[in-house]
Amino acid sequence: QLQPVESGGGLVQPGGSLRLSCAASGFMLDDYDIGWFRQAPGREREGVSCMVSSTGNTYYPVSLKGRFTISRDNAKNTVLLQISNLKPEDTAIYYCAVHKYPNRCSLHPADYIHWGQGTQVTVSS
Repeated sequence: QLQPVESGGGLVQPGGSLRLSCAASGFMLDDYDIGWFRQAPGREREGVSCMVSSTGNTYYPVSLKGRFTISRDNAKNTVLLQISNLKPEDTAIYYCAVHKYPNRCSLHPADYIHWGQGTQVTVSS
């Protein structure tokens, strides 16, 4: 079963940075298109980044572009999400997921299957 695993979350002060990892066991992440999402309490899950494996093309919401960077570390079979200049409104559980179809990338949760359990990011002073 394709089950990605997120890690790297934690408590960070405003203005700080974090690097989240999405790891895979039993399958190669570079065979799939991966998206990162987040969900804050009382809010819908929203896409923060995705990457098309075959082309390396990346996508971000306009509101987050510049602070969020998705990348791959194929040697470690992981997809990374670097977040800089963290703000309290970035507090959420962050998830990675596998896109339903190959060579696709979107920021819509409904387009993804095989979700990880999430990693908590809390931004607070």
